[in-house]
Amino acid sequence: MAKSAAQKKAPPKKRGSMAGVMALDLPLAEPTAAMAAYFQKCRDKIGYVPNVLTAYAHDMAKLEAFAAFYNDLMLAPSGLSKLEREMIAVAVSSENKCFYCLTAHGAAVRLLSGDPALGEMMVMNYRAADLPTRQRAMLDFAVKMTRASHEIGEADREALRAAGFSERDIWDIAAVASFFNMSNRMASAVDMRPNAEYAGAGR
Repeated sequence: MAKSAAQKKAPPKKRGSMAGVMALDLPLAEPTAAMAAYFQKCRDKIGYVPNVLTAYAHDMAKLEAFAAFYNDLMLAPSGLSKLEREMIAVAVSSENKCFYCLTAHGAAVRLLSGDPALGEMMVMNYRAADLPTRQRAMLDFAVKMTRASHEIGEADREALRAAGFSERDIWDIAAVASFFNMSNRMASAVDMRPNAEYAGAGR
């Protein structure tokens, strides 16, 4: 007996410009001059545009806001090193089981530290790593923020001061941890996929 039209398997949906980037099929917006230059800078420096940027490129205002906030948090002068900020990103992403951020920022930890084993330990369980007291305190705080931010109290901030962090450093730890909690949830919600290049970086 012939199958009805309803019973026939529908052909797979054609993917648009976001194929391989995320599950939402949003069209790319016309890039602003600033964002076109930023994407070219990515290609020149690392050879590709990170998929997180492509995912936001359906809306130039959102992309510009995301990129500006990310670059300020992760690259601007801070009492936290770039490696320490990437370590926070990975510890938070490990708690949230965010595939995109663990892949991308695990690679960054490997590259910045020159230690592939550290990158793997950070992804799996930062407590397995032989970290200085300063970095252990920093990650403990970031993870507590991720699990139960409402439980953060003065004793937690005092533990960071005792480990050598300034008041501004504590703000930066909290800001980086907060940003990646947001980014993890967004990446998981839209099934954001990491660039293939991350997998082999720094190994």
